[in-house]
Amino acid sequence: MSRSRQPPLVTGISPNEGIPWTKVTIRGENLGTGPTDLIGLAICGHNCLLTAEWMSASKIVCRVGQAKNDKGDIIVTTKSGGRGTSTVSFKLLKPEKIGILDQSAVWVDEMNYYDMRTDRNKGIPPLSLRPANPLGIEIENFEQLKMAVANLKRQANKKSEGSLAYVKGGLSTFFEAQDALSAIHQKLEADGTEKVEGSMTQKLENVLNRASNTADTLFQEVLGRKDKADSTRNALNVLQRFKFLFNLPLNIERNIQKGDYDVVINDYEKAKSLFGKTEVQVFKKYYAEVETRIEALRELLLDKLLETPSTLHDQKRYIRYLSDLHTPGDPAWQCIGAQHKWILQLMHSCKEGYVKDLKANPGLHSPMLDLDNDTRPSVLGHLSQTASLKRGSSFQSGRDDTWRYKTPHRVAFVEKLTKLVLSQLPNFWKLWISYVNGSLFSETAEKSGQIERSKNVRQRQNDFKKMIQEVMHSLVKLARGALLPLSIRDGEAKQYGGWEVKCELSGQWLAHAIQTVRLTHESLTALEIPNDVLQTIQDLILDLRVRCVMVTLQHTAEEIKRLAEKEDWIVDNEGLTSLPCQFEQCIVCSLQSLKGVLECKPGEASVFQQPKTQEEVCQLSINIMQVFIYCLEQLSTKPDADIDTTHLSVDVSSPDLFGSVHEDFSLTSEQRLLIVLSNCCFLERHTFLNIAEHFEKHNFQGIEKITQVSMASLKELDQRLFENYIELKADPIVGSLEPGIYAGYFDWKDCLPPTGVRNYLKEALVNIIAVHAEVFTVSKELVPRVLSKVVEAVSEELSRLMQCVSSFSRNGALQARLEICALRDTVAVYLTPESKSSFKQALEALPQLSSGADKKLLEELLNKFKSSMHLQLTCFQAASSTMMKT
Repeated sequence: MSRSRQPPLVTGISPNEGIPWTKVTIRGENLGTGPTDLIGLAICGHNCLLTAEWMSASKIVCRVGQAKNDKGDIIVTTKSGGRGTSTVSFKLLKPEKIGILDQSAVWVDEMNYYDMRTDRNKGIPPLSLRPANPLGIEIENFEQLKMAVANLKRQANKKSEGSLAYVKGGLSTFFEAQDALSAIHQKLEADGTEKVEGSMTQKLENVLNRASNTADTLFQEVLGRKDKADSTRNALNVLQRFKFLFNLPLNIERNIQKGDYDVVINDYEKAKSLFGKTEVQVFKKYYAEVETRIEALRELLLDKLLETPSTLHDQKRYIRYLSDLHTPGDPAWQCIGAQHKWILQLMHSCKEGYVKDLKANPGLHSPMLDLDNDTRPSVLGHLSQTASLKRGSSFQSGRDDTWRYKTPHRVAFVEKLTKLVLSQLPNFWKLWISYVNGSLFSETAEKSGQIERSKNVRQRQNDFKKMIQEVMHSLVKLARGALLPLSIRDGEAKQYGGWEVKCELSGQWLAHAIQTVRLTHESLTALEIPNDVLQTIQDLILDLRVRCVMVTLQHTAEEIKRLAEKEDWIVDNEGLTSLPCQFEQCIVCSLQSLKGVLECKPGEASVFQQPKTQEEVCQLSINIMQVFIYCLEQLSTKPDADIDTTHLSVDVSSPDLFGSVHEDFSLTSEQRLLIVLSNCCFLERHTFLNIAEHFEKHNFQGIEKITQVSMASLKELDQRLFENYIELKADPIVGSLEPGIYAGYFDWKDCLPPTGVRNYLKEALVNIIAVHAEVFTVSKELVPRVLSKVVEAVSEELSRLMQCVSSFSRNGALQARLEICALRDTVAVYLTPESKSSFKQALEALPQLSSGADKKLLEELLNKFKSSMHLQLTCFQAASSTMMKT
């Protein structure tokens, strides 16, 4: 860590006294690390920081300002060292003031004053041109003000007397001159007579003329040289006095080459004020040359202003220069127009570059993120890697970050396009704001151009709004051409499209693009750009969100369609495979990926605000459910040869499924039907309801319709599969009843007394028990439903057979009643109203028992039957406590 520096110490100042604006050199120690470190400089209590020029840590040059204190310290303050001290002091002298008519022993030259705004010396008119102080004192209090009034009165009295005052003061001199002239006159009159050679005055005149001619002859050459010297001296004086104008063209060239445009402008303003309206030919000639150089400078600055790319700082600087030079037209507006064209050019060049790169290197990125080529792990891919997915387990995506480096060209272009706009538009907008509030112009230029710009401000505002709208229009159209090519008109396809890709972007990439456009909208909103200008971006975001939802749901349907290929037929202890859970998790993951898309940011409308969108999303959701139902149907009807049973297993807590200990185990069509039926029951009671809740959580519309249609399709499949299974299992049992009853030429009219239940009924019960075992090993909940239907079919057939018998003997009636009662009592727990009615009709077709012996015999034979088949009938007894479900 760096320690703080020592405070500044001033040890010397040169000179140590002087009048205000005297240039002094300050020396000392720790006077700062640079110009930005110097934050304070005071001499005699006056702040001199504006004129300070930091030279080094031991030297500072500045000018002394006006101060009330005659003598004081020099205090330097820096960021790094704080407020300093001084071992020396400076004495401030008051300048002598010389009036217009005051005598002086020295020549009074022009005085220079210091201009703090431009850090340059400017000449002001000489003292001889300045008005004298009429008060004669410096006013500080009321008493001095009274003295000033007295001075004004005296000066007024002198002015009223005029030249008479000067005559009174030299009256004696006038009298002496009058006496001398009178004496000369009297002497001339006393001479009296004129002689030949003339009067005395004539002689005196002749003598004086000869003396004059002799003197001229003697000094002619000297006087000629003197006149020439005077002429040369006068010319040199003129050159010296007006050397500023004569040297100005060359100085302008030099300063332009060095880039000191401020110096050029200040010199030009000075020359214009002094010689702009001169009538002297020499001055006019040089001033015309100055104007020529300034015109060239205007053209140079205008070229630099319109040059792109350019920073906002440089643009403002050049605009101020041009305004100070009174450049005709409106350079600031020209700059705004040039920047507008530059931004549009950059946007289209960006698109052309990416399109060209796509055509030259189609495999550089991965633009084809469809179902077959999506480089990111899909939901289905993750599920296929899971050996067993239990209900209620959390789904974790196996996605890695490699996909981020394979951005499609179109998505990369939109990112680049938005970055480009966000890098250029803020400065463009700030330039316009500066133009409107006048901060681009100097005070002089502001005053001169204020009236003219105020007239055009409304038109300029409309024109600039059109510029911004054009930029937004191009941004949205280019983004649509890349992300939503079908949303642009055919006439605009060449200008804004041209990607020539057949595959649509996946939902994940569209969601990524939506996030990019949203951030762009937020950044532009922060610039306080009007909302009506940004509405096109909001419309683009809404269209992208709608399309992302559609594509994601379509993608989900395709993934669900392939779930059938991943069915492993691994059954848990509730008779379910992982397929329902995979289906639910697939939808949950898809909806989760749409969470950010469906969420409405400030100012955004709901994805489902349009009825057409609601209908399409509802239909796609229904399609997803029906696709899965179709998968179940395909699995239930798949030929045995197409079933891969090498990986089949059962849950350790479930019963021994289908005798799976055998090595030659295979899955039959009846077993597949049972597994699919079990899955259907779970889907109806749990999965579909959970999915409806997920849809509602994500604000989907038409959930009731989705649920109703899906449930109806599921129930239709369930009923169809159930009827197929019952047909497969009940028909053989029903078909064996009649041959079994009449086996051995049995006749109800002529038969022996009954000794027990015949074998055909026992065989039918064994077959029913086999069905029970097959269903029970898959799903306990299906047992009542299946067996009740089987019992209905058997009872109905038995009733039909009994009703077809024309007559019964006493023994035949007893035998028939024994068998009907044995079957009814055995499957009593699975009796339905239909089967009870069938048994009742069968018994009614028999003659009534006439004696108590027959009833006793019937009871004994029934007990004997139940006792002998106790082991086989245990399955029916175990289920007696279970509620029957149909």
